[in-house]
Amino acid sequence: MLKRKEIFLLLSLTVAAILLHGYHPWAEDAEIYIPGVLRSLNPQLFPHDRPFFESHAHLTLFPNLVAGLVGVTHLPMEWVLLLGQFASVFLFLYACWRLSGICFSDSAARCAGVMSVAALLTLPVAGTALYLMDQYFNPRNIAAFAAIFAVVATLERRYVHACLWLLFAASVHPLMAVFACSYCVLLPLVKAVNVRIEHATPAFAGMMLVTPFLGELQTPSPAYRAAAAFHSFHYVTRWAWYEVVGAIAPALIFWLFARLARKRQRPALELLCRSLVVYDLVYFVAAVILAIPARFESLARIQPLRSLHLLYGLLILIGGGLLGEFLLKTRAWRWVLVFLPICGGMFAAQVQLFGTSDHVEMPWTAPKNDYEQAFLWVRQNTSTDALFALDPGFLHAPGEDSQGFRAIAQRSRLADDFKDSGAVSMFPALAEEWYAQTEALKNWQSFGKSDFQQLRQRYGVSWVAVQRPQPMDLDCPYQNRTVSVCKIQ
Repeated sequence: MLKRKEIFLLLSLTVAAILLHGYHPWAEDAEIYIPGVLRSLNPQLFPHDRPFFESHAHLTLFPNLVAGLVGVTHLPMEWVLLLGQFASVFLFLYACWRLSGICFSDSAARCAGVMSVAALLTLPVAGTALYLMDQYFNPRNIAAFAAIFAVVATLERRYVHACLWLLFAASVHPLMAVFACSYCVLLPLVKAVNVRIEHATPAFAGMMLVTPFLGELQTPSPAYRAAAAFHSFHYVTRWAWYEVVGAIAPALIFWLFARLARKRQRPALELLCRSLVVYDLVYFVAAVILAIPARFESLARIQPLRSLHLLYGLLILIGGGLLGEFLLKTRAWRWVLVFLPICGGMFAAQVQLFGTSDHVEMPWTAPKNDYEQAFLWVRQNTSTDALFALDPGFLHAPGEDSQGFRAIAQRSRLADDFKDSGAVSMFPALAEEWYAQTEALKNWQSFGKSDFQQLRQRYGVSWVAVQRPQPMDLDCPYQNRTVSVCKIQ
């Protein structure tokens, strides 16, 4: 049981982490997950574009979980998402606190480990396009704390509890649960057979990942390849050199940690680190195998190096713990000297990333971002069966801050280049429709009234959201300094 002092520490770190890293409930992958929640709450929404988000929604209980909480608590969805983010960050830090207690007996080490995790929640995980925890509530955040709890239960030999945590993770994010499961399987195997790191084999994890997809080795279509081109992080051969170093270097670091743990006679810490060396090398080899042969191209979507998500969390926790034990100790000035620049750098990075949005977007505050304001007007002033067209690259437009149209406006739109191509990369059956829609939006910046009317004739588009200055002769009932929302007659 947590002591009062520990509860206060974890609650304080949770609040500090959210204030440090920001909160953006509609950003990035919220454009994939939130529409599923909205449709669970109101089946009349998104009559035109459901396949692009329901492909994910059908594999997770996240929409049911959030919609169920809205129904039970009678709170607006915005408040449920905020509370869900707070709970997921708290449980992630609590899971790390539990694991640090297995690895370290020194209180300074435990505090330093968990504080390191809190300070680095939005650290990019090599070239995977992932953070340890996102700045919004989503299935990955839930799977993250469930994975750490499963590791804790495995080390404590409470295998039923570990299985329950893994099943819970799988119910919200099956892919991330696979990586957690493989590591939890690896832990007792390494302990039982005393695996030497240099004799490790990637067979078990490779088979676990690839087996469900063995029937899908056909050559990808041109449409699929066009979508996959927006997601080069699926292919380790396309990573920058420093990203590849970020995938391989942890194996050396954990090998050094394992040697230190053996000298200090800390068997649990040694087992964790030795297993992580094997785990890292296993998935790196799998990623290389899937990235090189052309016939495996479609299998790259299983993204073996997303395994680094769990690995980086454990690396920061263990590394921070050792830092606290051997360097920081009880010297307050050392803690300030280490954590102040880290927190300052992480805060500055997030402020720059979401430069035109509030750093913490609370349910009771009006949005500052021009795109968010326009999307909110769309929600309040257009019918639920409206179909919108936007620049297919709108999520990366200057000042847009990756704020999701579907998540905020709660209206259907034609396919975009970035998020919908991600659905295609995971579900190739969507490729042809995605390609047709994005091709219809090609050269968006030079579109005129006749081009928009063609979209109406072909797809039934009734509205467009365009960057100002908008094309001439459009009826635009809403305008701000950046965006116009125009009706297509």
